[in-house]
Amino acid sequence: MSSPDDEARGKTMISRRSAMTALSLALLGPVLSGCGFQPLYGSAAMTGGTGVGDQLASIDIQEIPGRVGQVVRNELVFKTTGGGEAAEPMYRLDIALRESAQSTLVEIDGDAKGLVFALNADFKLVRKEDNAVLMTGKAQSRAAYQKVESIFANIRARRDAEDRAAKMIADSIRTRVAAHLSQAA
Repeated sequence: MSSPDDEARGKTMISRRSAMTALSLALLGPVLSGCGFQPLYGSAAMTGGTGVGDQLASIDIQEIPGRVGQVVRNELVFKTTGGGEAAEPMYRLDIALRESAQSTLVEIDGDAKGLVFALNADFKLVRKEDNAVLMTGKAQSRAAYQKVESIFANIRARRDAEDRAAKMIADSIRTRVAAHLSQAA
């Protein structure tokens, strides 16, 4: 059991920590603003430019063949527009995917109990007005899954691994394109 003195001491320690945190933030605010620190997705209204969010919404993401390509494209469209209406395209994003599966946990009889689905992407961001390539990049993701006796369960496990890898690729591409656009702005 705790005594009233222990509870009072605990509240005092929490209020001191809160005060120190507030003081630290108050002192760091001017320092960080003076060095040009700006959040990646922050508003650019104060600087008179367009924000990264607006630039991301103006990217035309090209069709990618295959089911996994469709998942990657759908994720990117949602992540760049936020589910809203796309802006007038200023950029084009071309993506090429390569899929593979590697066996792991191979038993003596040669049967693999585990697999790793690998997804590699090559992408380039192109400015639409003059077809200038602004950036190129590579992204990769891996998603493991396990084989079991049921054929349906194996198919579903593979599909889930493909979807996880596709979402990771989409996150990686969106973050890298956003970082590039924020530097260019």
